[in-house]
Amino acid sequence: WRDPVGAPYRTLVPSDEVTINYRHGLPVITLTLPTRSERCQFTIKPMVTTVEAFLQDVQREDKGVERAEVFATDGCKVCGATSMEVLLRNDFTLVINNIAYCVSPPVKDKLSSEHATEMEDIKSLVHRLYVALHLEDHQVRKERELLLKLDHLKEELLPLEQMKARIAVSANAKTTRLLWIGLALMSTQGGALAWLTWWVYSWDIMEPVTYFITYGSAMAFYAYFILTKQDYIYSDARDRQFLHYFYRKCKKHHFNVERYNKLKEDIAEAEELLRRLRQTLQLKLPVQKIEDK
Repeated sequence: WRDPVGAPYRTLVPSDEVTINYRHGLPVITLTLPTRSERCQFTIKPMVTTVEAFLQDVQREDKGVERAEVFATDGCKVCGATSMEVLLRNDFTLVINNIAYCVSPPVKDKLSSEHATEMEDIKSLVHRLYVALHLEDHQVRKERELLLKLDHLKEELLPLEQMKARIAVSANAKTTRLLWIGLALMSTQGGALAWLTWWVYSWDIMEPVTYFITYGSAMAFYAYFILTKQDYIYSDARDRQFLHYFYRKCKKHHFNVERYNKLKEDIAEAEELLRRLRQTLQLKLPVQKIEDK
């Protein structure tokens, strides 16, 4: 027998040096520790213990073990994440330092279908009992995690909220000032037309002028519809102008709108999950998972 790099092992030990027996339904691996020269037993939980965990137990038991590996019969190394239940189904080679142990696990008697069904029922019952005993602790721990996450998000959002408030006040003031300027221009236009009609010219002369002014206004509103795909409604026009000033101010002051919106979404999602979690804690129900929108 040779290792993967081709170097021969110092000793190839027969299989009786490493024995596997089943005790109370669990496999017990008995082997001789190289440094202490004494037999040691390792009780394995097949469905839980992995190959890596078993090898770590061997190294913890004997500090003189510098190398511990497991190989299949074809010489391929067994992955450490492999469960012991899978490993114990076939023969394998256990390498400790430079000694290779040939191991042949005993063949377990096949369970009858009724016994297998009974074992599955017992496993299901144990699982339900575990969930019932630990679910509330898990939910409380999850609630604490959500509260910490909310505090962190709100702390990160606070300076952005303050900057957004200042930008919104400035944009709102500029928009209001523009509206008053528009009212002043309309009043000036009305006064000028009245003065030209009654004091300078007559209505016969000013009528075509007012017609073309009205027609020009209609053309301006139609152009607004073509550009914005919206009707010219005063409230919508005001909001559009506010957003124009707001985003221009954001760019000037380096306000990250995308980051602000992402934080608001994360806070809303965390608060919704926290609300559901607290509701389930009161009703003793499982947590409802929030579906991605």
